[in-house]
Amino acid sequence: MRNFLSEFKEFISRGSVVDLAVGIIIGSAFTAIVTSLVNQVIMPGIGFLIGRINFADFRWTLAPASGDKPEVAIYYGAFIQQIINFIIISFVVFSMVKMINVLRRKKKEEEKPPVPSPEVQLLTEIRDLLKENRK
Repeated sequence: MRNFLSEFKEFISRGSVVDLAVGIIIGSAFTAIVTSLVNQVIMPGIGFLIGRINFADFRWTLAPASGDKPEVAIYYGAFIQQIINFIIISFVVFSMVKMINVLRRKKKEEEKPPVPSPEVQLLTEIRDLLKENRK
C-alpha cells in the first residue's frame, strides 16, 4: 500500500499532470465565456436578423402539456447553439495551436547555428589538414 501511495504521489507531482489540470480549469472557464458569447450575443443577433427569432425556443413537440404532465419536446434550437459553441471553440483552439507552432518554428530557427560559407568550410578543411600534417 505504501508503494502504491508513493507512486501516486510521484504521478501527481509531475509537471505534466499539473499542466493538464491547469489546462482543464482554463478550458472550463473559456467554455463558459464562449457559451455566454453565443447565447447572449451571437444567437440573439442572428435571431434578430432573420426575423426576431430566439433559437432556444426552437423545439419539436412530441406531446403537449396536459394537466400535471409537462410538455415532451425535442429542443433542437439549444442543439444549434451548442454546434455554434463548438465551432467557435474549435476555431480558437486551432488559432492557438497554429500560433504556438509558429513560435516554436521561430525558436528552432534561432537555435540553429549559422551555416558557414563555402569559403569558411574550405579554410577549415585546410586548417585541419595542416594540423594533421604537423603531427
